Amino acid sequence: MDRSGWYGVRCFFAVTAGSYEESITVWRADSFDEAIAKAEAGQDGTYLEMAQAFFIGDELGEGTEVFSLIRDSELEADDYLTRFFDTGRERQAS
Repeated sequence: MDRSGWYGVRCFFAVTAGSYEESITVWRADSFDEAIAKAEAGQDGTYLEMAQAFFIGDELGEGTEVFSLIRDSELEADDYLTRFFDTGRERQAS
């Protein structure tokens, strides 16, 4: 169900050989399709043709959730985080 408001959009890009970026941006749009189209346009790197969108609502403010994804997994919590988010190959600041 599409509705006017704010959307968080997660897109995936290849930025250099062997390096990938997940980018979450926020867009005011009238539908999921419009928000995704806005997020896909003008990004650095090669777009990998995968986007996920999350309807935020009408208001943005401190603490507003801008993206959410629920994934079913039989992995224990530590193994889940290591498998999907903390592989040791991420480029992130401490």
